Amino acid sequence: MPLVTTTEMFKKAYKGGYAIGAFNINNMETIQGIVEAGAETRSPLILQVSKGARQYANTTYLKKLMEAAVIESDLPIAFHLDHGDSFELCKDCVDNGFTSVMIDASHMSFEENIAITKKVVEYAHDHGVVVEAELGKLAGIEEHVVSDSHQYTDPDQVQEFVSKTGVDSLAIAIGTSHGAYKFKGKAELRFDILEKIEKLLPDFPIVLHGASSVPQKFVDLIDKYGGNVKGAQGVPEELLRKAASMAVCKINIDSDIRLAITACIRQHFAEHPEHFDPRQYLSPARTAIKEMVKHKIINVLGSDNKI
Repeated sequence: MPLVTTTEMFKKAYKGGYAIGAFNINNMETIQGIVEAGAETRSPLILQVSKGARQYANTTYLKKLMEAAVIESDLPIAFHLDHGDSFELCKDCVDNGFTSVMIDASHMSFEENIAITKKVVEYAHDHGVVVEAELGKLAGIEEHVVSDSHQYTDPDQVQEFVSKTGVDSLAIAIGTSHGAYKFKGKAELRFDILEKIEKLLPDFPIVLHGASSVPQKFVDLIDKYGGNVKGAQGVPEELLRKAASMAVCKINIDSDIRLAITACIRQHFAEHPEHFDPRQYLSPARTAIKEMVKHKIINVLGSDNKI
C-alpha cells in the first residue's frame, strides 16, 4: 500500500466519531514504535515532521523510512508536514513526496492567512496533496512556533476562511497549548466553540494541536533520574476523547513521545551506567513509544480496528 492522503481517513473518522493520531517523528526508533502500535491495533496513522525534524533527519532519510513503514505494516499512512511556515517549505514537501502539508499563517492577519493558505492549496491540489491550515493561536512552544498568548478561534471567521482558501482541514484553538507545561490550573477546552464550528462546517475535519496528555509516569521518571519537568501537565484524556467524538478528526501528539524517549533513556543509564551500545538504551525507548501510542489509539483516539 502506498502512502495516502488524509481525505478518506477523515471521512471515516468524522462519520465514526473517532480521530486519527498525528504523531511527530524524528528518527527510526520513533517511527518503528508508532508503526508497531498502529499495526497491533489496526489503526490508520499520520506520521508528521516539523521543519526542525526535516533539518535534523534529512528529508531523503525520512521519506525512505516512511516507505519502509508502509512496506512493513501495510497500514494506511499519511506523510504530513507539521507547521509549515512558508509557501516555499510547503512546496518543497509537496515536491518531495509528502501527501499532506500544513501551512501555519495563524500569526498573520486574517487576510494574509487567507492569501498564503490559498496559494499553498492551489499548488498542493495540483499535485494531489491535501492541506491543513490554522485559525486562532495556541500558547506555548514547539520549535519555531512560539507564543505567550492564546487566541481562541473565532467561529464567525471559519466559513469565510474555508470558502476562500479551499483548505482540506482546519486546526483550531479551543484551549490546548504546545509543549509539556500547559496549564497552571485544571485544563478546560472550549467545546462551545467546537460545537459552533461543527454546525457552521458540517462534515468538515477539525484538527487539535498541542493535545499531548503528558503521562505522569514519564514525568516522574525524568525527575527521578536528574531531569526537571516537575509539574508538567497536558490535556486530560477524557477531554480529548470527547473532542474526537465530535468534529475533531486529527489530534497531534508530540510531547508524550519526547517524554517517553527521554524517561526511558535516563532510567536506562541510571540503572546500567556501563552500557554504551545505542541498541541497549534505544530499544526500551522504542517499546515505551509503542505502548504509549497503543494506549492513545485505543483509549483516546478510538481509531483501533478502523482499517
